[in-house]
Amino acid sequence: MLARAAAVVVGNTGPAHLAAAVGTPVVSLFAPVVPAERWAPYGVPYVLLGDERAPCADSRARVCPVPGHPCLNGVSAEDVLAAVEKLTGRTPGLDPCLERTS
Repeated sequence: MLARAAAVVVGNTGPAHLAAAVGTPVVSLFAPVVPAERWAPYGVPYVLLGDERAPCADSRARVCPVPGHPCLNGVSAEDVLAAVEKLTGRTPGLDPCLERTS
């Protein structure tokens, strides 16, 4: 499924790296608990969304140590859609093959 996707939207976890391993572009909701330069998807186009300067940066926390999730609370649905469009060259939506014709 990851290999057939135009792009994948995931957190900075294993599925981001699995998608990259099969050549699929990645939009990552990237909590900066680890440094992006070391843990971003490798070898594929990607967009990282999130505040890399948030108080949790480089904390290696497994559970958010900062109330309100400031590293990701500023990411909007529009940001995600724009990132997908940047990587794929098309506006996310229904596959044209799936749309009904009248």
